[in-house]
Amino acid sequence: MESLHNQKPQLVMFRPTLAKLPDLQLPEGYSIRKFQPGDEEAWEYIINHSFKYKSNFDEEIKSHKCFSPERVIFVCHKNSPVATATAWHRPLWGEHTGYLHMVGALSSHSGKGLGLQASLAALYQMKNEGKLASILETDDFRLPAIKTYLKLGYKPLLIHENQGARWDRIFNIIGGIKKEEV
Repeated sequence: MESLHNQKPQLVMFRPTLAKLPDLQLPEGYSIRKFQPGDEEAWEYIINHSFKYKSNFDEEIKSHKCFSPERVIFVCHKNSPVATATAWHRPLWGEHTGYLHMVGALSSHSGKGLGLQASLAALYQMKNEGKLASILETDDFRLPAIKTYLKLGYKPLLIHENQGARWDRIFNIIGGIKKEEV
């Protein structure tokens, strides 16, 4: 079986509407807030932990013209950021489509659905900005993230001939969901 790592191009998932988003449901002791000056280090720590590479907030987020503090969402525990998601925009996908970007959570808080809640808060931000749909890119091996995106109503969007077989493998591994159901 072919590896789930280093598959190109990245997988794309699309949520065709931002209408009827579910309510945010944070576990007790957690809260959501937007980026504040000084959060750069916390964002880098979460992303470095989640993606296992060295990130730089200024280069990856702040230096882009679509950056605004309200687009960078944090889930906090006792006022300390432990998960993040960004309500981004990439012109490639159209003016009315938001881009879910840089979703991560600290493993010390795993199992609480914080990535889902951070992503959902980012979807609400997109909706507040007048976006009608959302898209994201992910990697084949990010199975927990893919499960989260499916729960949020994203569906695979095939952009390359190799992706049908890749999605078949993913659905076979994660089980419980058939590709035809999404």
